[in-house]
Amino acid sequence: MVDKMVEKMTENENKTYASYRKAAWAIYALMVILVVLILVFIVAQDNEEKLFYSLMTVAASYVFRPTDRFMKKQITRFKGSVVEMDDK
Repeated sequence: MVDKMVEKMTENENKTYASYRKAAWAIYALMVILVVLILVFIVAQDNEEKLFYSLMTVAASYVFRPTDRFMKKQITRFKGSVVEMDDK
C-alpha cells in the first residue's frame, strides 16, 4: 500500500516537473520571438537586414539554447525542489 502511494507521489512530481519544463521552454521561445521582433522592426534598416536578423537570431538561439541541466537548475531555483523526470 505504501509503495502505491510513493509511486503515485512520484508520478505527480514528474507531471509537475514536466509542466514546469514546458513553461520554461515556452518562456524561452517567447523571449526569442521578442528579440527577433525588436531586431527586425527597430534595428534593421532595409529588407536584407530584416531577413538576416530574423533568420540568424532564430538560428543562434537554437545553437546556443540552454541545456537540460541548466533548465533543471533554473526550475529548481525558481520553483523549489522538484524531482527530475526519467527520460530513459
